[in-house]
Amino acid sequence: MREVLGELGEWTKAGEDIALATVVETWGSSPRPLGSKMVVTRSGKMAGSVSNGCIEGAVFDEAQKVLKSRQPKLAAFGVADDVAFEVGLACGGHIEVYIEPLGPVHEKLIAMLQRDEPATLRTNLATGEADMVEGWTPSGSELARREGDMFIEPFRRPAHLIIVGAIHIAIPLHRLAKLMGYRVTVVDARAKFVTKERFPEADELIVAWPDEAMARLAIDNSTYVVILTHDPKFDLPALRSVLTKDAGYIGAIGSRKTNENRFDALRSEGFTEEQLSRVHGPIGFDLGSRGAEETALGILAEITATRFGGTGASMRDARKTSIA
Repeated sequence: MREVLGELGEWTKAGEDIALATVVETWGSSPRPLGSKMVVTRSGKMAGSVSNGCIEGAVFDEAQKVLKSRQPKLAAFGVADDVAFEVGLACGGHIEVYIEPLGPVHEKLIAMLQRDEPATLRTNLATGEADMVEGWTPSGSELARREGDMFIEPFRRPAHLIIVGAIHIAIPLHRLAKLMGYRVTVVDARAKFVTKERFPEADELIVAWPDEAMARLAIDNSTYVVILTHDPKFDLPALRSVLTKDAGYIGAIGSRKTNENRFDALRSEGFTEEQLSRVHGPIGFDLGSRGAEETALGILAEITATRFGGTGASMRDARKTSIA
């Protein structure tokens, strides 16, 4: 929903009649994941994608029918490789798209997302009824899923990356994170490091000690904390501040020896093995290079795998494993 939130906000204010199309089932080579959105107005406007362009024209036509009848519809596209190209799925596969008129529950959801509030939308694909649970997100996966006739879409707060330590690696990391749609906060007690010139794309720059900064910030399972300071007087306050909270990811740069020294200090303060096991350290995936950009990429890759339940294996090897 967030990928079309801007258009939805603008079009609802303008009084447009809007249909919402959602990918609710896929088989084979579907180009877009469950929950992908496309919105269509009666006046002919369109935003978002359910197939990266393959079947958007057909979905647009079905959406116009739904707006006219005011009845939701479950539309299926594609079956097998030999006929898939005719309906736009050039790689084969099958996709089901649920198309419905935008209703009061969706307008309430839009308002909540605009305020960065979490919610879960539940739609009965058989009856067309939808309801919303406010302020609730499931533990574990944040992905949309189908359970029989129920389609469940959790909307957490936007992913928030907190970078502690405005060192050189933090510069490409904050740029990559913004490209990936994260809200980015950079924290450092050294004012000369935390500047708009060094971090032009950051949403927030905080000059403060890590524990002071963490006390100001909302930290939940949509928050991903990367500690890059490599100095105990910064590292330990940062770790103390997040180990007791429900952060989605905690990573600390440094060698295995450096991390063991940190863990020993924290153990002496009463932190448990379970809490310490949440820290990814050494941080990031091994990409075979030590440059700042590659290190940043490895960190964000590990965060992404943690966030979405990925293995970190190559797709070639992952496919071999799934087949086996």
